[in-house]
Amino acid sequence: MSASLLSAEALPSSIGSPLLWTVSIAILVALLAVDFVVTRKPHEVSMREAIGWSAFYLTLPLLFGLWLWPAYGGGQSMEFLTGFVVEKSLSVDNLFVFMLILGAFAVPAAVQQRVLLFGIVGALALRGVFIALGAAMLKAGTWAFLVFGAILLVTAVKILREAVSGDEGKRDVRDMRSVRLLRKIMPVTDEYRGTRMFTRENGRRALTPLAVVVFAVFATDIVFAVDSVPAVYGITADPYLVFMTNAFALLGLRALYFVLDSALTKLRHLNHGLAVILAFIGVKLVLHWAHGVWPAVPGIPTPISLAVIVVVLATVTVTSLRANARARDASGSAEPKAEAVAEGRPPC
Repeated sequence: MSASLLSAEALPSSIGSPLLWTVSIAILVALLAVDFVVTRKPHEVSMREAIGWSAFYLTLPLLFGLWLWPAYGGGQSMEFLTGFVVEKSLSVDNLFVFMLILGAFAVPAAVQQRVLLFGIVGALALRGVFIALGAAMLKAGTWAFLVFGAILLVTAVKILREAVSGDEGKRDVRDMRSVRLLRKIMPVTDEYRGTRMFTRENGRRALTPLAVVVFAVFATDIVFAVDSVPAVYGITADPYLVFMTNAFALLGLRALYFVLDSALTKLRHLNHGLAVILAFIGVKLVLHWAHGVWPAVPGIPTPISLAVIVVVLATVTVTSLRANARARDASGSAEPKAEAVAEGRPPC
């Protein structure tokens, strides 16, 4: 039986020994340091560069999952890989919001990856805090699973409502309260100054637009942390595995952004799928809580969770591609009719 299906009283000790935590964090810091070196000199990211880094950051979690199997067992390996798929799916939604923020603030292409890197670092720090809080709640009792499940179900309803109404992404991020507050505290220059976030203008210390963008990204990181951490706790109760799934999912976002920049807008049903996934995991958590109270209530094993998540993601990808094809066909058939009307001929 997987760790996420055990009662809080019977939760196994984390596989994350002090040595494993230390080594993992050291490697994570080293990878982030490499990213900071890569982004130190502003430049536009080529597709070849983006694909190369994306492939590298997708290979790392697969190797880690394979290492977990002989080291700690197939259960932990399966939980990690399932959690990674969940977190990576949610991180794609992060990318869509990042794309909206970069577009709203007209961030120059040369410094976009620096903004994304700051966003990733902020997200990792926030996830660490929420993971620690989640672990403390789980130790306090099985009621934590009910709280996590409720959070995910509410979030799923909100995402699905916005997806159906078409309201997602319509908010002007420049009107965020946090951004308006930052502008009131310090003056902001009209133009970007490379990768600098602070400068002096007219003898006064001022923020550059880059600092405002990074602040807006940090603000959205908080919202995503509230959703993603309970979601992965629905897969595994091991804080170390929860942290590693988040870390691996976030590390490759900088490069993946440039790979999916155009593709993200074509996944028109992505939020529908994410809502279904979050609702499914929310139900799983509620069932787990109920199982602790009434043992006859069944749980949902991790392999079934992985299968459901993969099927949902595959389904929304196919439906998005078909919807895009229908839209192109409709647009193509409308053009001859418009030309005929303009020339005074009856449309076919």
